Amino acid sequence: MTPYSALALQMDCHAVNRLADRAAVEQAMSDTLARVDQLIAGSKGFIGTFSGDTLKLVVLPEYFLTSFPMGESIGEWRNKACIAMDGPQYERMGEIARSRGVYLSGNAYELDPHFPDLYFQTSFIINDEGEVILRYRRLISMYAPTPHDVLSQYREVYGEEGLFPVADTPLGRLACVASEEILYPEVTRALTTRGAEVILHSSSEVGSPRPTPKNIAKCARAYENMCYVVSSNTSAIHGSPVPQNSTQGHSQVVDYKGQVMTEAYTGESMVAHAMIDIERLREVRAKPAMTNLMARQRLSLFRSTYEQEHFYPEDNLAGANGEVVVPDREHFMKQQSLVIEGLKKAGLI
Repeated sequence: MTPYSALALQMDCHAVNRLADRAAVEQAMSDTLARVDQLIAGSKGFIGTFSGDTLKLVVLPEYFLTSFPMGESIGEWRNKACIAMDGPQYERMGEIARSRGVYLSGNAYELDPHFPDLYFQTSFIINDEGEVILRYRRLISMYAPTPHDVLSQYREVYGEEGLFPVADTPLGRLACVASEEILYPEVTRALTTRGAEVILHSSSEVGSPRPTPKNIAKCARAYENMCYVVSSNTSAIHGSPVPQNSTQGHSQVVDYKGQVMTEAYTGESMVAHAMIDIERLREVRAKPAMTNLMARQRLSLFRSTYEQEHFYPEDNLAGANGEVVVPDREHFMKQQSLVIEGLKKAGLI
């Protein structure tokens, strides 16, 4: 497998919260996708001319299409900002991936006809023929519904592999981790135990000259799982009450040794691009050594740890008759408070 260049494309985000109606939001998303196409074209041309590398993989930031809810209810955000699985936004991104000859990954708020009253934050991968080949729904979120909240029904629809999908591609085995989930070792571990070699991380995170939790976690996840991490951050977030430059910089590519190969500074940037060498990674994973942490895992030791009942419960949005209960935003904080009280009663905190 020939090494190729991967780009964590750092770009501005334009919040849709203040837009008047769905038509205005659709136009804003269309404008954003035109900008995505322009940035990929420019980045690919420069990378190819400057370094001679072949850009084959592009990761977009979290929230790049819409930003995030700021007080909207689940229903309001569904109607305002979520996209259909077969909608025009995916069609347009497929055209971009195909015309630019890249695999394209990003993250969006997505509708699912199997769960018509909810939405899921979805990381996706589109191949260079324009086909969506992977959908990963964020499993750990503070104020948004996740598959874990309706786990029994979600498994019935998508099966166990639908929770932790991995795509076997000419660029290696690709998987996605969403946003702050990089802070949870179990998510990346679940993907790499299913074969993932390159983790595509769409993020919108604090920019700081000091080490941040997510930056520390990116290196840790790469090292402990012997995988690449391609992490793309938003630059400015326009049209939001949040100071627009709070999320700046840190788009980066981390190698399987946990070393940052390249990292962007502030503003829109194509600086965070680096070579991915899958053949070398596979050689390292296949060699007995103290540093082969993947082959040294003794996962059966931890089975009882993850079967404890005191932590965040599955199916908390399932009603008594199996119906899906649409939560208000306060539900998630109340649920976390109940978990904390249970941990206290169990003497764990």
